[in-house]
Formats: sequence, structure tokens, C-alpha cells
Amino acid sequence: MGRYSLLLKGGTVVTADETKVTDIGVYKGMVVALGDLDPADAKEVIDVTGKYVMPGAIDVHTHLDMPSGNYTTSDNFFTGTKAAAFGGTTTIIDFAIQEHGKSLKEAVDVWTRKANNRAVIDYGFHIIIKDIHDGIIEEMRELAEMGFPSFKLFMTYDSLRVSDDVILKVFEVAKEVGAIVLLHAENHEIIKYLVEKHVQEGKVEPRYHALSKPDYTEVEAVVRASNLARAVDAPVYLVHVSSPESIKYINELRNTGTTIFAETCPQYLLLDDSMYDEQKHLGAKYIMSPPLRSKERLHEMWAAISNGSFQVLATDHCPFPLKKKIEQAKKDFSQVPNGMPGIQLRLMLAYTYGVLSGRLTMQDLVRICSTNPARIFGLYPNKGTIKISSDADLIVFDPTIKGKINMELIRENIDYTPYEGMGFQGLPTYVFSRGKTIIDNLKFVGKKGTGVLIKRKKFSLGE
Repeated sequence: MGRYSLLLKGGTVVTADETKVTDIGVYKGMVVALGDLDPADAKEVIDVTGKYVMPGAIDVHTHLDMPSGNYTTSDNFFTGTKAAAFGGTTTIIDFAIQEHGKSLKEAVDVWTRKANNRAVIDYGFHIIIKDIHDGIIEEMRELAEMGFPSFKLFMTYDSLRVSDDVILKVFEVAKEVGAIVLLHAENHEIIKYLVEKHVQEGKVEPRYHALSKPDYTEVEAVVRASNLARAVDAPVYLVHVSSPESIKYINELRNTGTTIFAETCPQYLLLDDSMYDEQKHLGAKYIMSPPLRSKERLHEMWAAISNGSFQVLATDHCPFPLKKKIEQAKKDFSQVPNGMPGIQLRLMLAYTYGVLSGRLTMQDLVRICSTNPARIFGLYPNKGTIKISSDADLIVFDPTIKGKINMELIRENIDYTPYEGMGFQGLPTYVFSRGKTIIDNLKFVGKKGTGVLIKRKKFSLGE
């Protein structure tokens, strides 16, 4: 008695490499045994026959407790990680944002304080660089050594954007120190011109948000950024890619040997720009950047995730109250805080509309939601797989549960979901973080503050 603190019995275990029925033994927060295991050796046994058991999902693109102009995202590190756990996510990587003229380490300290004693699952940080000044280059080197080997740059937004020479310099340093650069790729000047033009013409409804950010504003920036990475042979990770045209150019550059990873999000697979026309300014709920694209392009996005052109499905969870978004939409679309919720629903949406439709296999699902994020961002094989000595970040997924998405289901600290009324099939019924039960038969039993700040390995194309 007691060889295992937890035994998951009879489940269909899915990793990126294989699917098989086997038992999982957990002890001291790690997977210690796989095979036909004796329940007598376990302190706790859960029969998961007929259920999928997968490595916990990893969301590498979230914005919790993030200031944006006069607003702050509505989920903090407790409510946001709790909602993530309900959705089967056991690790997030959020963003520590440098303030102009301040150090990168100060940003890490500020954001660590936000998360510490609040997060219920493990977490890490990418570091957003707003400007390069004395000491920043050396800080990048030190932070990569400290377990923060990823830096994000913006090509748009007045308060965040950096110039192309800074992008090139950060690529050079990142390559040298073993880090990877994330990029928000949109053409700032063209977008600024189109926004001002539409507002001056009185075209201020939510639909003009999308019309101010047409596909080509993303495509141009994607090509420019990727070519800068190619010039210095540095890896680049393109966040929330929304256009099939972008993927065409990304694949062309990959064929030249450039290391480019592409991420998309459920909203760019399931929602479309007709939603901006919802009455009473409700189209404001879909204002995010990049915007939703045409319904006709959705099948191309699914094709790109099916054929492996996208390596990661993340959420870009960035929730602002709908009431606030509508208030600003009554003025004009450019005043609406950008972003929408999604941290809870990623896995169930990908299963319902990806796996059950035949667009994805179960192994694909694990690959894009768990294994690839872990490999790219220095978490593998502790996370992102189910192997001996891996962290016991595990989810039990019941594929038979069906329903409609509504606010009763939602655990995010927000007053709407953009997926309201859509059907779903499949839910995580049990979620474990390093062997600790977080979700027990659909009920939250985790404890505030038990999530751990994860120090990650440097970027490598290997494990």
C-alpha cells in the first residue's frame, strides 16, 4: 500500500506519439509507472475506463491582470488559472511587460508578485520588451540563464511597438543567448492610416475595426519580421496568426531553412467577421487584434492546422467586461479595449470542432495544445507528455459529455463568452497539477497559490 499516491486505472492514454490503454501511477508529483498496475499499491484509485487521459494542456499566450489604457483584464492569476484548469490547462505562460525606461528584471518582479500566492496551476513568463537601453542586452542574457528564455516584441500599438532595427537587434541577442522571440505582427502605419480615415468619415461601428486591419496588414508584417529572423538565422514565434495568406508565406520561408513557429487561436478557426454586425454594439465583443476574418477563409485555417503549418493552438485570453467594450463602441471602434476571453474553452472547442469533425486526430490535439508548446518553450519533457519522471500534469477527458456553451459553464471572470450557444462534446472531468487534484469530477478542489513559477530551459530544436 502506498507505492503510488494516485493510480489512474484503465484510461486511453494519448500523447503526441501514441494512443493506448494503460494505467498511470503517480508519486511525489511525478509519473512513476505506466502499464497494468495493481490498485492495491495505490493510496487513491480512479477508474477512468472509457476516458482519454492526456498531458495537461499548456497555454503559452494569456494576459492575466494586465493593464491596458484605462482598463485591466478582468481575470487575475487566481480566477484566470482556475478557469484554465476547468478547461484542462495545467500550465500557462503569461507576459511580464517592461515599462519604458525600466529594466526587464523589474518587469519579472512585478508580474511574479501578481501571480505568487494566486495561481492554482504552474506558470511562467515571456518578457515584453518596449525599448532597448543600457543594460537591456545583458539582462536578456541573464534572464535566459534564469529560466526566462523568451521575449516578445510588438510591431503595432503606440505604447508597445518597436522599430525594425530593434527587432533585428533582439533577434541577434536572442540567438546568442539561447532564447526565442515572439512577435505580434501587424503593419502599424497602414492600420493607423485606415483607422483615422474611417473615423474621420464617420465609419465608427465595430465592423470598421476589421476593415482597418485587413489581411495584408498582417501578411506584410509577418513577411518582414520573418525575413529579419532569417537574416540572422534566429528562431521566431508568430503569435495569433489569423490569415491563411500569412501561412503561405511562412511555409515558403520555412522551406529556405528559417525556423518559424506559428500559433493560432480558436477564434480564428470558429468565428468570422460577420459577427461585428451584431446589433446594439454587441459586435464590440469580437474586437481583438488581429481581427476576425471572413467566413470563407475558415476552411483554409483549418487546413493549415490539420497539415501541421500551425504548431500551437493558444488562446490569447485577454478579457475585458462587455459593458465596458460596449460603452466605448458607442464612441467609436478604436476606443474599444482589444481582446476577448477563451482560456477555459480551448481544449473542448478543439475536440468538438477539430477531432470530431475529422480535421484533427487525438494525437494532433495533444501535439498542438501540449507537446509542441512544451518543446518550443523549454518545458519538455517535464511537461507536455506522459513519461516516467514527467510532472503528473494530467487530465481525464470524458468524450461523452455534451451540451451548449453558456454562462453557467463559464468560470472565467467575465460577463460574456464569444462562443455562446455553440454546441460542445467532451469535457475534462479530472485535472491534476504535479499530482495534486485541481478538478475532481467537474468540481474545483484546488487551492489558491499552489501554482509554481516554472524556470524554463533555453530554446533548442531538440528536447
